[in-house]
This record gives sequence, structure tokens and C-alpha cells, in this order.
Amino acid sequence: MNTREDKFSRAMVETPPSGIRKFFEMLIGHDDVISLSVGEPDFPTPWVMREEAYYHLEKGHTSYTSNWGLIELREEIAAYMERYGTSYNPANEILVTVGASEGVDAVLRAVLNPGDELIVCEPCYVNYVPLAHLTGAKIVRLDTSVNGFYPTAEQFERLITPKTKAIMFCSPSNPTGTMVPRAELEKIAALCVKHQIWAIADEIYCELVYDGNAHTSIGSFPGMKDYAIILNGFSKSFAMTGWRIGYICACEELMAQIVKLHQYNTICAPIFSQYAAVEGLRHGWGEVEKMRVSYQQRRNLMYKAFCDMGLPVPEPTGAFYMFPDISSTGLTSEEFATRLFQKHSVAVVPGSAFGQAGEGHIRCCYATAIDKIKIALDYIHDFIGECR
Repeated sequence: MNTREDKFSRAMVETPPSGIRKFFEMLIGHDDVISLSVGEPDFPTPWVMREEAYYHLEKGHTSYTSNWGLIELREEIAAYMERYGTSYNPANEILVTVGASEGVDAVLRAVLNPGDELIVCEPCYVNYVPLAHLTGAKIVRLDTSVNGFYPTAEQFERLITPKTKAIMFCSPSNPTGTMVPRAELEKIAALCVKHQIWAIADEIYCELVYDGNAHTSIGSFPGMKDYAIILNGFSKSFAMTGWRIGYICACEELMAQIVKLHQYNTICAPIFSQYAAVEGLRHGWGEVEKMRVSYQQRRNLMYKAFCDMGLPVPEPTGAFYMFPDISSTGLTSEEFATRLFQKHSVAVVPGSAFGQAGEGHIRCCYATAIDKIKIALDYIHDFIGECR
């Protein structure tokens, strides 16, 4: 007879709930809370995209699409990716997914076997490690906090073994907002070619970069067409979080495996979301730029405030997160976030949610109205004074 513990998947039981969603759930029913926790734009999806979705709903275009997604969307994605020096065949090298999160799951399951090693750069987005754990792979953690919160080729080289199957990173980063410099990315790409390992790159924040910086895709370097796996989507740059629309770009050989999982677990992304995404890639860039400029203004405000508080913090060059060091308060990141919420009704995410390398920090999202950011920063300032 099975014990109660055997009724469930051991891997699933061992998987912790999302540290971000935990604090999001705390907000429910608290209308007075200022949230700097969930990474969601405070802008609505651009009107041209909403209008396009309305049009197709009115026309009754509510069917399944190809498992791969609408061909016109894949063609637009292929054209977009060419801006970053990459070339993908829309017929069999681009897959439209239900958000970039589905893409992460599909890629990891298509690549990893039990016992394979995956090098994950921490602190990292909360779904990388749990989804990799479910494959039975061994997670090897690379601590970027010792190097300004981006990985180096030298760090990867020290961790690569004969069992290494892939590396995984996000640039611009969630939760730190840092970017891997182009020169370092080129070295990392060469390393992947040398050792013949996959480079899984989450590039969903690539349009949200500041101070004249430009995003570089790891897929653009020589030899990387056979090793780069690009994850991207529309949630962040186009403010389409609820539309659940993302995509994967990779070589034909790998995509033939990934699409099988997609066929079985989702079939296809919502059709009206796909039509809206097509319109965004064609005519939505002006709105994307307005949002980017606004985020940069908010970043400047938040960065100065944390510096004035005496909190060490890397200045974000992309995304819409800040990752200040709160260790001087003597509190763990979980204690800091919980007490700040309880005493001042401000929600942030503890750095420990993003891996052990994030302990001693909190993640603050500045995709929030600027007046609310100012109030939240005043409360954080007061709370730090109370702790000290």
C-alpha cells in the first residue's frame, strides 16, 4: 500500500511555490498597498493592438491556429530578430508559445535528461530552477553577485564539466536590471561553441534598455545558430502580460522536438493574442518607445533614492527592476519584505526568491505610477531608519 507521500510526484512536492506570487497573493484584499512586487507594466496594451484583437473577435476568428502559430506572426518575428543579427526560418525555427514561461518549460524538457547539468546564473527569474528540477537535471548555480550581477565566460568555464548540457541566463536581467556586456557575451558564445552546449537566453526585456545601451543577442555570434535558444515575448515591451504570448527561436533540429511538447500541452497560443502581436510588431513601436522613456525616468528616480538611503544598488541598464542591498538593516530579505508590508503597506520581493545569490537584497519593480513610487520610497526610507 502506498504511503500518503507516494500519492504525489516527489519532484513536484519538492518544488517550492513562487516567491513572487506569494507576495502577490498577500496584496489581494488590500487596496491601500503600494506594490513594487510583480513585474507587470502599468500601461495598457497599445490601442492599435487591442483594436486589432477586437476586429478579429468580431469577425469570429476564434479557432485554433497552427501549432507553430500564425505564419504572419512568425514572419514578423523573423524580420524582428534580423534587427539583432540573427536569422530564423519562420516555417520551422520559430514557435509561438503561451507566454515566455511556457517557452522556458518546453525548452528545458526538450533539452535536459536526468543527470544532465544545467548552469543557471543567479539571482534569476523564479521559474528557471523549479522547471529544470522537474526534468531530473542537476542545477549548477553560478553566483553573479560577485561580478556586478552578470555572468562571465571565466565563471562558466570553471563550472563546465562533461555532463554540462546547457547554460541559462537573462539579459537584461530579472531581477537586477543588469545586462551582459557585448564583449563578455561574445566570449560566452565562443565557450558554448567550444564545448558544444546550449545557451538558453531569456531576452524578453531586450527592448527596455537605457542610457543609449543596445541589446545584443547571443544568437548573433559566429557558430551560435546551432547552440543558441532565444526566449522572448510580448508581455513586457508591449504591456501584454494577460494576453499570454511569447515565442522561441532555435535551430530546426531542436524545434522539431520542442513543438511536440507544445502540441500536447497547449496546442497553440490564443488566436486573438497572436493577431494583436502581429499588429504590435508592425505598428506598435512608437508606444513601446514611450513606455521605455517613462521607465527610464522612474529608474532614475528610484536609483537616486536608494543611493541617498545609503543602500548599495547596481544601476539597471535594462528591464524595470532594481535590486538594492538591504543587508545593513540586519534583516533577511524575507524578514525585510514581510515587515515592510506589515508596517507600511509596501510590497517588494525578497531577493532570496531568486536564489541564494539574491539573499540580502530586495527586488523593486518600477513599472508603477511615479507618484506611488515616490510614496513607497518614502516609506522604505522610514523603515530602514527604524531598522537601523
